[in-house]
Formats: sequence, C-alpha cells, structure tokens
Amino acid sequence: MLRKTALFIGRFQPFHLGHLSVVKQALKENDFLIIGIGSAEDNYLPDNPFTAGERWEMITSALDQEKIFRDRYTIIPVRNINNYAIWVEHVSKILPCFQKVYTGSPLVKNLFENYGRNEVIEVQFKIPTSATEIRKLMLQGEEWETHVPRVVAQTIRGFKGVERLKIITNFYP
Repeated sequence: MLRKTALFIGRFQPFHLGHLSVVKQALKENDFLIIGIGSAEDNYLPDNPFTAGERWEMITSALDQEKIFRDRYTIIPVRNINNYAIWVEHVSKILPCFQKVYTGSPLVKNLFENYGRNEVIEVQFKIPTSATEIRKLMLQGEEWETHVPRVVAQTIRGFKGVERLKIITNFYP
C-alpha cells in the first residue's frame, strides 16, 4: 500500500510553535512527512539569520522533545532557485514523492495549485506568531522565547543567534 506522504516546506527562521502545530497536524493526516528547509543556502542575513544546519537542529530537537519519532519524517534542505515559474518543478524533482503540501504561504499555495499535481493545505498557525515577528522581538530585546519550543530557544541561545541577528541587521541596514 502506498504511504500517504506530505510536504511541509518553509524557511523556519526560526522554527516556532506554529510550525510545530502544523507538523503535528500533518502527521495525524499522513503516514510520513517531508520537512523541506527552504532557502537552505541563505544564512547570516536579516531575514535568514540561521544556517540550514542550525534550522535542522531546531526542528529535530523540537520533534524529539515532542516524542515524534524520526521514522515518521525526514528533513531535507532545499536550495532556492529564485525563479517562481519553475520552482515547484524544482522542489518536486529533488524531494521524494509527496501527495499533499502544507504551507503557511499564500504564494507557495498558489504555485503548487497552479502546478496541479498535489493537494495543497494552506495552514493558519494556531499560535498567532510568525518567524518575522519573533526576529523583531529578538532585535528589540523583548520576550521571544515563549513563541518557540523550549529546546529551540536553548538551541538559539547555544549558537548566540540573537547576538548574530543584531550584528547582521546592523551590517545590512
């Protein structure tokens, strides 16, 4: 019997509680989940401060903490090709087969719907936060850690992610 496999693709800059809720939803509805770390080549930039390896660490540590077994998902870095006309084809060729796509991005939803090969689920994060908002809180010295799984906050502190974000943002005004 064919496994129902879904894709959840995002930049996860950082991986937050809304992302975690989507992973849980997708795993309830599917047998297996591919987590695509989008724009994997981008790092040390204001909108993409964390490396693909750091994002992988955030995600795996959060899912481990939630006791989500690694045989239920895989994490694959996906380089961006900066050409929306062929982006879905690119993603579909480099990842294992999937039947359903979960995304919080209206653009990604539109691209996959136009491609027409996958069911697309546009998710609304139950936790009213975004990675953009979390990065703003980090920059302003405000409380950001309650918006991410505890282990993600520890991971970010471990590689001095907030300090890096502040340096990067000053470098790229």
